[in-house]
Amino acid sequence: MSDVHPETTGVQTCYRHPDRRAGVRCQRCEKPICPSCMVQASVGFHCPDCARSGKQRVLRARDLVTRPIVTQVLIGINVAVFVLTASQGGGAAGLTTDGFNSLLRKLAVAGPLVAQGDWWRIVTSGFIHFGLLHLGFNMFALWILGSMVEPALGKVRFGMLYFTALLGGSLGALLLEPNTFAGGASGAIFGLMAAAIVGQRAQGWNIWQTGLGAWLVINLLITFTPGSGISIGGHLGGLVAGFICGWLFFILGPRRRDRVLPMVLCGALAAAIVAASLYVAANPLT
Repeated sequence: MSDVHPETTGVQTCYRHPDRRAGVRCQRCEKPICPSCMVQASVGFHCPDCARSGKQRVLRARDLVTRPIVTQVLIGINVAVFVLTASQGGGAAGLTTDGFNSLLRKLAVAGPLVAQGDWWRIVTSGFIHFGLLHLGFNMFALWILGSMVEPALGKVRFGMLYFTALLGGSLGALLLEPNTFAGGASGAIFGLMAAAIVGQRAQGWNIWQTGLGAWLVINLLITFTPGSGISIGGHLGGLVAGFICGWLFFILGPRRRDRVLPMVLCGALAAAIVAASLYVAANPLT
């Protein structure tokens, strides 16, 4: 097997792994590095050599464990709401309308009830879960994605991303399943996944090497599995909203060197989603 030389192929390879395509350059020495060699630093990424030099403090994974405060708070709220709804009895694990206890009925999103004035359902529905497995899978995904995205965006922008994706999930459910009770944090989680993918692509990472691409595909396959009881609209709505917010924060903001404009546009998107949800609830497509 012959060696691959970047100067003849035009493909930039990692200085430590010549058989791997480089995603970005080290912020200090500008050596090309592949995703496995990238070390998160306070600004951008460093190569392993610069990270070991100790000339600048490097943020490692163990340093970030206590940083995603908003993620931890969101997990706490979801768990608390689950405990509260489960304590009511009457089928917290059920997915059918008859299986809902009275509190779940009051918090879940459903088109006819939103149209009657229960506007809060488009928010509260993102914090209820129909069983321990439903909660466990969603909170595990929230922890993984939140620990990845929140340090990159900061608490305020991460919170805006999360709630905009949550609202997008409610809008999607109202569009595609207007007469069904729906709920769960998965719409917001799909939004975090979309934003994380946009962020990795903005940094030059290969989402198939990092695993995010495969994770998204697997979750979409599960979403469209017949008889799964999953809200397709909720997942797709959160995915689209998260993608838009991810583009605003990871691409538009750095490109314009402006942190305020993406936040304003994200807030405007959230307001537009709320307005669209109320309209769709009153004027269902099906």
